[in-house]
Amino acid sequence: MAELKEKLFSEFPPVTTEEWMEKITADLKGAPFEKKLVWKTSEGFDVQPFYRAGDIDGWPRLKSLPGEFPYVRGTKTNNDWKVRQDIDVSDFKAANLKAHELLKKGVNSLGFHFGGDGVSEGNIVTLLEGINPEETELNFKTCNRQSAELLRILGDYMIKRGADLSKCFGSVDYNPFKKPLVRGVEYDGWTTEAAAVLNAGMAVPRYKVLAVDACLLSDAGSYITQELGYALAWGNELIDKLGDIGFPVDVVAKKIKFNFGISSNYFLEIAKFRAARWLWAEIVAAYEPVCKHDCPNNKPDGLCRCACKMVAHARTSAWNTTIYDAHVNLLRSQTEAMSAALAGVDSITVAPFDRAFRTPDDFSERIARNQQLLLKEECHFDKVIDPSAGSYYIEVLTNSIADASWKLFLETTEDKGGFYAVIKTGEVQKAVNVSSSARKKAIATRKEILLGTNQYPNFTETAASKIEACKCGEGCNCTPPCTCDHTCQCGNDEKSEIVALDFSRGASEFETLRLATENSGKCPKAFMLTIGNLAMRLARSQFSCNFFACAGYQVIDNLGFETVEEGIEAAVKAGAQIVVLCSSDEEYATLAVPAFKALGGRAEFVVAGAPECMDALKAEGIVNFVNVRSNVLETLKGFNGRLI
Repeated sequence: MAELKEKLFSEFPPVTTEEWMEKITADLKGAPFEKKLVWKTSEGFDVQPFYRAGDIDGWPRLKSLPGEFPYVRGTKTNNDWKVRQDIDVSDFKAANLKAHELLKKGVNSLGFHFGGDGVSEGNIVTLLEGINPEETELNFKTCNRQSAELLRILGDYMIKRGADLSKCFGSVDYNPFKKPLVRGVEYDGWTTEAAAVLNAGMAVPRYKVLAVDACLLSDAGSYITQELGYALAWGNELIDKLGDIGFPVDVVAKKIKFNFGISSNYFLEIAKFRAARWLWAEIVAAYEPVCKHDCPNNKPDGLCRCACKMVAHARTSAWNTTIYDAHVNLLRSQTEAMSAALAGVDSITVAPFDRAFRTPDDFSERIARNQQLLLKEECHFDKVIDPSAGSYYIEVLTNSIADASWKLFLETTEDKGGFYAVIKTGEVQKAVNVSSSARKKAIATRKEILLGTNQYPNFTETAASKIEACKCGEGCNCTPPCTCDHTCQCGNDEKSEIVALDFSRGASEFETLRLATENSGKCPKAFMLTIGNLAMRLARSQFSCNFFACAGYQVIDNLGFETVEEGIEAAVKAGAQIVVLCSSDEEYATLAVPAFKALGGRAEFVVAGAPECMDALKAEGIVNFVNVRSNVLETLKGFNGRLI
């Protein structure tokens, strides 16, 4: 076999990187390589158009196997993950019935969300009746101040029913930093409360009780490196501060669960989870946790490498979900789930496609479940461990994300006093909100595409009637129904003193714009005056139709007119409020001014494109131009202000 391999390779002489670059440079015909082919990410690093074996030579972590420190290739020796669905509990009996139905339909991880006033022995018995805690992962989210009591009840419940606690897995989502992040309210003295939660959590040894809810950052529009860098600082804060009051690092680390969001940046998300496991393992190892058991993973130095294993739950993004053309959310969440599955996370929640505008129904919940089951049963994603390993591209992305996130981690922990100190000043919230604003600007200018919202909208869709009113009463910034977490209702009267995360979605401003059109009772008509060069007029009319349909306007396309006067007459007859001249740049020099004068102010006049004669046209009074460099959102806001 070795001889055959050598013979095959001898037929193909190796090509050096320099030779590749010479060929690429020649094909670019003088265009700058860096500008044309290098992707300038917003994550703090650049991505090259190609990578080769030499780009990853000598990296020690590449020698590790799945299940081996530093766990970049996974903490498990298989790629199975838990299929999780969450239930908002108002009626504990009804929630129990729903849980049983879900367990019959492929779910093996349940999440229960309820307020602190629901924490009682009777309610928990009712909620878990008939559910085997050894077979189903059980996750709970309630008021922080009731978390310790909930853990005590869970421990007693499982002992009474004779469960083997070593086989019971789950979590209680105690998150001391939720208030500063979500509400802008300080939460001093959290270590005492966290200590009580940790002690109570000893009753259920395999339960994670300290939550790193990095998904909050993702839902607020953070960049991937921000989500990871701050998540690492968050986890380190728990270890550091609880260590100061006597808890060994291995005890704390084994009780932490990371809840990440998943954006639609497919390959970067795969790399993020790989980098997350790697960096977290290095952080915990730096504390030198001592193994107290006869474990094969503590050789040769007796250190507890099991404590270095990150437990990661992933849930699909809320930031990029949309109200209009909502079924496109299925495409987004499917690729997001694929990223997390291929990256080897422990469990995944796929949110229903309609959660941005209403309480999900049975159909949307079923589709969400089946998205994961499809990846398992049809695509067999659970059968291959770390399939991206060895890909030069993903290995370099893993390294790049790790470098950028590590820099942010060190800055937060070493230079600024730790994660709580930084969120107490509002710096984390401000940084994430700035990132969200930058991403929204990219959406406004179509540098970032939300299909169906800022590009290729459904021209005739209406949405106002399907939106449910937000009933949370928290005054949050999310669009209805509330996507923020308000399970903790205590201290609602506390005054916000620091900046909170902004949970408005990427599509929110476009949706507000289109809903304003829809609710106004008016529907401006945008008429395409197509004339001249066939290819250019068709391309520009298509561009302009998509442009104005983003505001919910009625667009009227045409095959073409012989004269501008004929086109203007047809536009006026159609009752158009906007007339868009669609032709070639060269023809605008002779067609635009006559068309503008023929219209005579009876409607808004727009030129589709950015012709060289733009300044001359402006001198004649033509002020509206739409092109690929336009800020779509601001331009349409201007038209809305004048027309509705």
